[in-house]
Amino acid sequence: MRAVRMVWVMVLCVLLVPAHVAAQQRPDALRMYREGNYDEAIRICEQELRANPQNMDSYVVLCWALVKNGRYAEAEQRALTARRINANDHRVIEILAEAQFYLGKNNESLALFQEFLSYVSDNAARVGNAYYFMGEIYLRQGRYQHADIALTAAVRVEPLLFYWWMRLGFAREMTGSYKTAAAAYDRALALNPSAAEARAGRERIQSHL
Repeated sequence: MRAVRMVWVMVLCVLLVPAHVAAQQRPDALRMYREGNYDEAIRICEQELRANPQNMDSYVVLCWALVKNGRYAEAEQRALTARRINANDHRVIEILAEAQFYLGKNNESLALFQEFLSYVSDNAARVGNAYYFMGEIYLRQGRYQHADIALTAAVRVEPLLFYWWMRLGFAREMTGSYKTAAAAYDRALALNPSAAEARAGRERIQSHL
Protein backbone atom coordinates (compact mmCIF):
# COMPACT_ATOMS: atom_id res chain seq x y z
CA MET A 1 0.00 0.00 0.00
CA ARG A 2 2.84 2.37 0.81
CA ALA A 3 4.26 1.88 -2.69
CA VAL A 4 0.85 2.63 -4.21
CA ARG A 5 0.56 5.84 -2.15
CA MET A 6 4.00 6.93 -3.35
CA VAL A 7 2.99 6.45 -6.98
CA TRP A 8 -0.14 8.53 -6.45
CA VAL A 9 1.87 11.28 -4.78
CA MET A 10 4.20 11.40 -7.79
CA VAL A 11 1.27 11.53 -10.21
CA LEU A 12 -0.35 14.36 -8.24
CA CYS A 13 2.93 16.31 -8.23
CA VAL A 14 3.07 16.13 -12.01
CA LEU A 15 -0.57 17.12 -12.39
CA LEU A 16 -0.20 20.06 -10.03
CA VAL A 17 2.81 21.60 -11.77
CA PRO A 18 1.71 25.11 -12.81
CA ALA A 19 1.12 25.54 -16.53
CA HIS A 20 3.77 28.25 -16.85
CA VAL A 21 6.36 25.99 -15.21
CA ALA A 22 5.48 23.12 -17.52
CA ALA A 23 5.79 25.46 -20.50
CA GLN A 24 9.23 26.55 -19.35
CA GLN A 25 10.32 22.92 -19.17
CA ARG A 26 9.39 22.22 -22.80
CA PRO A 27 12.04 22.87 -25.46
CA ASP A 28 11.49 26.34 -26.95
CA ALA A 29 12.45 26.56 -30.62
CA LEU A 30 11.82 30.30 -30.83
CA ARG A 31 14.09 30.96 -27.86
CA MET A 32 16.79 28.80 -29.42
CA TYR A 33 16.42 30.77 -32.65
CA ARG A 34 16.65 34.13 -30.89
CA GLU A 35 19.77 32.95 -29.04
CA GLY A 36 21.41 31.99 -32.34
CA ASN A 37 21.24 28.25 -31.70
CA TYR A 38 19.78 27.48 -35.11
CA ASP A 39 20.62 23.77 -35.17
CA GLU A 40 18.73 23.22 -31.93
CA ALA A 41 15.80 25.33 -33.16
CA ILE A 42 15.63 23.16 -36.28
CA ARG A 43 15.76 19.97 -34.22
CA ILE A 44 12.92 21.11 -31.94
CA CYS A 45 10.76 22.27 -34.84
CA GLU A 46 11.23 18.98 -36.68
CA GLN A 47 10.17 17.16 -33.52
CA GLU A 48 7.10 19.40 -33.16
CA LEU A 49 6.12 18.82 -36.78
CA ARG A 50 6.34 15.06 -36.37
CA ALA A 51 3.84 15.43 -33.54
CA ASN A 52 1.67 17.94 -35.40
CA PRO A 53 2.31 18.32 -39.15
CA GLN A 54 -0.12 21.27 -39.28
CA ASN A 55 1.79 23.45 -36.77
CA MET A 56 2.39 26.71 -38.65
CA ASP A 57 4.44 28.24 -35.81
CA SER A 58 6.87 25.34 -36.07
CA TYR A 59 7.15 25.76 -39.83
CA VAL A 60 7.88 29.47 -39.45
CA VAL A 61 10.66 29.08 -36.87
CA LEU A 62 12.05 26.10 -38.78
CA CYS A 63 12.32 28.13 -41.98
CA TRP A 64 13.82 31.12 -40.17
CA ALA A 65 16.49 28.86 -38.69
CA LEU A 66 17.17 27.10 -41.99
CA VAL A 67 17.74 30.45 -43.70
CA LYS A 68 20.08 31.57 -40.93
CA ASN A 69 21.99 28.31 -41.37
CA GLY A 70 22.32 28.95 -45.11
CA ARG A 71 20.11 25.98 -45.99
CA TYR A 72 18.07 27.98 -48.47
CA ALA A 73 16.78 25.16 -50.67
CA GLU A 74 15.49 23.30 -47.60
CA ALA A 75 13.88 26.47 -46.29
CA GLU A 76 12.18 26.99 -49.64
CA GLN A 77 10.79 23.45 -49.70
CA ARG A 78 9.54 23.55 -46.11
CA ALA A 79 7.94 26.97 -46.67
CA LEU A 80 6.21 25.68 -49.80
CA THR A 81 4.86 22.78 -47.73
CA ALA A 82 3.61 25.24 -45.12
CA ARG A 83 1.87 27.31 -47.80
CA ARG A 84 -0.09 24.25 -48.84
CA ILE A 85 -1.45 24.20 -45.30
CA ASN A 86 -2.09 27.95 -45.08
CA ALA A 87 -1.36 29.97 -48.20
CA ASN A 88 -2.08 33.27 -46.45
CA ASP A 89 0.27 33.05 -43.48
CA HIS A 90 2.30 36.23 -43.98
CA ARG A 91 5.23 34.88 -41.95
CA VAL A 92 5.65 31.94 -44.30
CA ILE A 93 5.31 34.19 -47.34
CA GLU A 94 8.09 36.45 -46.08
CA ILE A 95 10.57 33.70 -45.20
CA LEU A 96 9.87 31.93 -48.50
CA ALA A 97 10.71 35.20 -50.23
CA GLU A 98 13.99 35.39 -48.29
CA ALA A 99 14.93 31.83 -49.19
CA GLN A 100 14.23 32.48 -52.85
CA PHE A 101 16.23 35.72 -52.71
CA TYR A 102 19.30 33.76 -51.60
CA LEU A 103 18.63 31.15 -54.29
CA GLY A 104 18.72 33.90 -56.93
CA LYS A 105 15.02 33.57 -57.81
CA ASN A 106 14.61 37.32 -58.08
CA ASN A 107 11.19 37.62 -59.71
CA GLU A 108 9.58 35.00 -57.51
CA SER A 109 11.11 36.54 -54.40
CA LEU A 110 10.07 40.06 -55.34
CA ALA A 111 6.47 39.00 -55.94
CA LEU A 112 6.36 37.29 -52.53
CA PHE A 113 7.76 40.30 -50.70
CA GLN A 114 5.12 42.46 -52.36
CA GLU A 115 2.45 39.95 -51.32
CA PHE A 116 3.79 39.94 -47.76
CA LEU A 117 3.62 43.75 -47.57
CA SER A 118 0.01 43.66 -48.80
CA TYR A 119 -0.94 41.56 -45.75
CA VAL A 120 0.76 43.50 -42.95
CA SER A 121 0.83 46.97 -41.41
CA ASP A 122 3.81 49.30 -41.84
CA ASN A 123 5.07 48.56 -38.32
CA ALA A 124 4.78 44.77 -38.51
CA ALA A 125 7.79 42.55 -37.86
CA ARG A 126 10.17 42.01 -40.80
CA VAL A 127 8.70 44.85 -42.88
CA GLY A 128 12.10 46.53 -42.95
CA ASN A 129 13.66 43.26 -44.10
CA ALA A 130 11.16 42.97 -46.91
CA TYR A 131 11.91 46.46 -48.23
CA TYR A 132 15.66 45.84 -47.90
CA PHE A 133 15.56 42.59 -49.88
CA MET A 134 13.35 44.21 -52.52
CA GLY A 135 15.95 46.96 -52.81
CA GLU A 136 18.71 44.40 -53.28
CA ILE A 137 16.70 42.63 -55.98
CA TYR A 138 16.19 45.91 -57.82
CA LEU A 139 19.94 46.56 -57.59
CA ARG A 140 20.60 43.14 -59.10
CA GLN A 141 18.25 44.04 -61.93
CA GLY A 142 19.75 47.48 -62.49
CA ARG A 143 16.47 49.16 -61.54
CA TYR A 144 18.15 51.81 -59.43
CA GLN A 145 15.23 54.18 -58.92
CA HIS A 146 13.10 51.31 -57.67
CA ALA A 147 16.00 50.30 -55.41
CA ASP A 148 16.15 53.85 -54.04
CA ILE A 149 12.45 53.76 -53.18
CA ALA A 150 12.61 50.32 -51.53
CA LEU A 151 15.78 51.04 -49.55
CA THR A 152 14.47 54.42 -48.45
CA ALA A 153 11.45 52.59 -47.03
CA ALA A 154 13.77 50.06 -45.37
CA VAL A 155 15.84 52.67 -43.51
CA ARG A 156 12.69 54.51 -42.49
CA VAL A 157 11.62 51.35 -40.68
CA GLU A 158 15.10 50.37 -39.40
CA PRO A 159 17.20 53.56 -39.26
CA LEU A 160 20.18 52.14 -37.33
CA LEU A 161 21.48 49.57 -39.84
CA PHE A 162 24.52 51.10 -41.50
CA TYR A 163 24.64 48.52 -44.29
CA TRP A 164 21.18 49.46 -45.49
CA TRP A 165 22.16 53.14 -45.60
CA MET A 166 25.28 52.20 -47.55
CA ARG A 167 23.25 50.29 -50.12
CA LEU A 168 20.83 53.19 -50.34
CA GLY A 169 23.78 55.49 -51.05
CA PHE A 170 24.89 53.17 -53.85
CA ALA A 171 21.39 53.07 -55.38
CA ARG A 172 21.24 56.85 -55.37
CA GLU A 173 24.75 57.09 -56.77
CA MET A 174 23.70 54.88 -59.67
CA THR A 175 20.79 57.23 -60.48
CA GLY A 176 23.08 60.28 -60.39
CA SER A 177 21.40 61.68 -57.27
CA TYR A 178 24.74 62.56 -55.74
CA LYS A 179 23.59 64.91 -53.00
CA THR A 180 21.15 62.42 -51.52
CA ALA A 181 23.69 59.62 -52.09
CA ALA A 182 26.19 61.59 -50.03
CA ALA A 183 23.63 61.97 -47.25
CA ALA A 184 23.05 58.20 -47.20
CA TYR A 185 26.78 57.41 -47.21
CA ASP A 186 27.32 59.95 -44.42
CA ARG A 187 24.61 58.30 -42.37
CA ALA A 188 26.21 54.90 -42.90
CA LEU A 189 29.57 56.25 -41.75
CA ALA A 190 28.03 57.93 -38.72
CA LEU A 191 26.66 54.53 -37.69
CA ASN A 192 29.85 52.65 -38.59
CA PRO A 193 32.96 54.82 -39.18
CA SER A 194 34.94 51.77 -40.31
CA ALA A 195 32.54 50.95 -43.19
CA ALA A 196 35.11 50.94 -46.01
CA GLU A 197 32.53 50.48 -48.77
CA ALA A 198 30.57 53.50 -47.60
CA ARG A 199 33.75 55.58 -47.38
CA ALA A 200 34.76 54.53 -50.90
CA GLY A 201 31.31 55.45 -52.20
CA ARG A 202 31.49 58.85 -50.50
CA GLU A 203 34.87 59.49 -52.12
CA ARG A 204 33.62 58.42 -55.56
CA ILE A 205 30.84 60.98 -55.61
CA GLN A 206 32.82 63.85 -54.05
CA SER A 207 33.69 65.36 -57.43
CA HIS A 208 29.99 65.47 -58.38
CA LEU A 209 28.93 67.58 -55.39
